[in-house]
Amino acid sequence: MSRRDDLSQPRRGRVGEFYDPEAFGRFSEAIARTLGTGRFLVVQTVVVVTWIFLNVVAVRLRWDPYPFILLNLAFSTQAAYAAPLILLAQNRQDDRDRAQAEVDRAVNARTQADTEYLARELSSVRLTLADVVTADDLRTAVDRVADALGELAERLDRLAPKAAEAEALDDPEGTTDLVHPA
Repeated sequence: MSRRDDLSQPRRGRVGEFYDPEAFGRFSEAIARTLGTGRFLVVQTVVVVTWIFLNVVAVRLRWDPYPFILLNLAFSTQAAYAAPLILLAQNRQDDRDRAQAEVDRAVNARTQADTEYLARELSSVRLTLADVVTADDLRTAVDRVADALGELAERLDRLAPKAAEAEALDDPEGTTDLVHPA
């Protein structure tokens, strides 16, 4: 597409060298904001009704007789200027919206990346915590060891009298205690 066919940007010509496009854009937005209000419509309606009343009733003040050609010319001139100013204001708003959409996309991408990172970190924490021993696991293990020690103590208690008898039979003189003191 040639520069001449591109309507997204205004062409720079000789006129473009003598005015500030930003200032003109702000002016067009102010006009568009004014034209789009109920107050403007009410004032315009009052002016039109007054115009028509004075031109129909006040015979001496008739400056625009019945077909109201001057009023139509005023409306045509207003429309001829209002339409491009409103379009310019809309284009500026579209540019702002496009820039804001780019910022929003960048923020959304960063937010998504952060969310994915946090999800991975949370998953690794869950996997790490799956291997961690809990207090209940420790209590169960300690209880099992205590039960095993209790059973071992009972067995030793049962075996101790038998071991003493067997030792007494093997060493009737008690010399084993002297060689291997307990």
